[in-house]
Amino acid sequence: MTPTVSASGLSLRYGGTRALDDVSLRLTPGVTGLLGPNGAGKTTLLRVLATALPADRGAFTVLGHDPGTARGRQEVRRRLGYLPQTPGFHPDFTAFEFVDYVAILKEMTDRGVRHREVRRVLDEVGLADVRGKRIRKLSGGMRQRVALGAALVGEPGFLVLDEPTVGLDPEQRMRFRELIAGAGEGRTVLLSTHQTEDVAMLCHRVIVMAAGRVRFEGTPAELTARAAGRVWSSTERDPGAKAGWRTGTGTFRNVGAPPPGAELLEPTLEDGYLLTLDDAGAEVAA
Repeated sequence: MTPTVSASGLSLRYGGTRALDDVSLRLTPGVTGLLGPNGAGKTTLLRVLATALPADRGAFTVLGHDPGTARGRQEVRRRLGYLPQTPGFHPDFTAFEFVDYVAILKEMTDRGVRHREVRRVLDEVGLADVRGKRIRKLSGGMRQRVALGAALVGEPGFLVLDEPTVGLDPEQRMRFRELIAGAGEGRTVLLSTHQTEDVAMLCHRVIVMAAGRVRFEGTPAELTARAAGRVWSSTERDPGAKAGWRTGTGTFRNVGAPPPGAELLEPTLEDGYLLTLDDAGAEVAA
């Protein structure tokens, strides 16, 4: 499948910190999850791909356009939807006014066409009934939907979402998953999240970052398989485990190198993710 986004050797430093370290990746239509601990470089990578921040080295293309040129950057921004981790709202804007403002920034100059598009995306994210309500009076979940609606203006071919479900309650998160799944039909979505369950439920691909580098790129099933034979049950926490916790049944779930004769358990995507981070840490220490 022809990639929507293709990046090679992206590197970026903040002072003495290497935020991105020779990052290469390919993104195809569907939802790709981006996992990693705080400080892994996820938000920096998203900002670079969204053309909000230039890399020190490396190159990438989005939908066949090179953001390294002024013309290419303009073409990418016309085809890009970006939901940052902390959207900047004017609290006195209504939902309609905020999305309309973003549509103006996307060079939609025909007022009638633009307003039809604003109504379409607000309806798509389930906010048609509150489009005239001021943002300061909306719940946190509704504000996130306003931001997603703004990102969807103009039918972007590449959608970048940075922690869109953070701070949402379980019902709001479930509703947002539905929206993200729908957005991933026919376009490429890059979803940064700390929620491994979001990735398990939504994503056809997953990328794991740590210390500015890509440590894994593949399917959720392949990430889960990394923990095969490395998860076991015991009556108390195994001191040799990389991680271990008491479950609701009173037994302990351990992740790492099991002792001989251990009762092995079926691994989860979270197990594979934890072990990938542990392997990455061991590589850095070496």
